[in-house]
Amino acid sequence: MDSDTTWNANPIVQEFSSKKKIRQSLVEKQKAVVESWFSLETNSDKDDEGKDEPIDEEEIFDLIRSINDPEHPHTLENLMVVSQKQIRIKGDLVEVEFTPTVPHCGMATIIGLCIRVRLLRSLPNRFKVDIMIKKGTHQSENAVNKQLNDKERVAAALENPNLLDVIEQCLASADEHHDCDH
Repeated sequence: MDSDTTWNANPIVQEFSSKKKIRQSLVEKQKAVVESWFSLETNSDKDDEGKDEPIDEEEIFDLIRSINDPEHPHTLENLMVVSQKQIRIKGDLVEVEFTPTVPHCGMATIIGLCIRVRLLRSLPNRFKVDIMIKKGTHQSENAVNKQLNDKERVAAALENPNLLDVIEQCLASADEHHDCDH
């Protein structure tokens, strides 16, 4: 991030193996774009894509684990912001909980937006995605959770070119990492 403010100057970093299972079906689904989430029109071909194909927590984790932190040159997995244990799937509802590195993290909303955009671009339209800060880990968790799960607020945030650039930078490593798997 270009700001002089560092919310967590010394984050704890955990190294993980870069081995991941190949998820060819999810790679093919990356044609989805954020705008489809906000569209009032339905695309029956897109809606039918992967209609009966189940998805599991590991697949979701594979999509978000390599997103770069907006403040540090580490992934969300390395900073222990996301883990497979923090993902729940209930039918077509995907719930992702994340843990900011510090309770006053000013990047929490951006991290949540990165997770949301990554999943919206990757999953079929039938999935609803809820992104939440882990309870008790951030001083403004209720306000951030409300922002991250409000379609109008998310759409407005994604119209900001500076914010969108930051999100794209965070997602670039995830896209590269995921493309190497197939």
